Amino acid sequence: MVTLDAAEKMDRLIDSGVVAVMRGADADTALDVAEALHGGGVTALEITVDNPDAMELIEAVSASFDDDEVIVGAGTVLEAETARRAIDSGAEFVVSPTVDRGVVETCNRYGVLVAPGAFTPTEALDAYEAGADLVKIFPAASVGPSHLSAIAGPLPQIPLMPTGGVGLDTVADYVEAGAAVVGAGSALMDEAAIESGDFESVTETAREFTRRVEAAREGE
Repeated sequence: MVTLDAAEKMDRLIDSGVVAVMRGADADTALDVAEALHGGGVTALEITVDNPDAMELIEAVSASFDDDEVIVGAGTVLEAETARRAIDSGAEFVVSPTVDRGVVETCNRYGVLVAPGAFTPTEALDAYEAGADLVKIFPAASVGPSHLSAIAGPLPQIPLMPTGGVGLDTVADYVEAGAAVVGAGSALMDEAAIESGDFESVTETAREFTRRVEAAREGE
């Protein structure tokens, strides 16, 4: 197994273009969904810890891929204790909806990427100066790509990850507005398709997401 350092994991996260937010992942289908996403080019998977099976799923999904194929993280992490549990379970990055310095400090201590959630320039800068590797702009859809651009303009040193309502019709706009990577959940993983076992549909959507990100990055 190839082990990546923090810089390489950051590159993997950015190269993916999309972080798949696997909220409410089901233990029976999580590995199939992860494989489907990977097949579509999404190589960063976030399992949210509001799922009672989250730690076991992080461990299982992590074990099913080599480190140079996919990186698996924990989302909706609200405090340091949960961050530490996620790291112990194999999480390679941690995402929060808010700025919690305890979470940031814990991730920094153990060399794990961390993306606190922020909405304003002040919050984004506070998170970055506290030690964030990138900042999740959340909820992104409440104000749209123009808000992201307004933050990215004066704070170009901060990698931004808009999350919350990012869909196929807007993902390119967020990239063009300055997103280093985007977070996507229900728009990327259709619940009905997963329940019916149509994982190819998930792969096709993932492939289209990554295609649009790449095209936007290339200015097409």
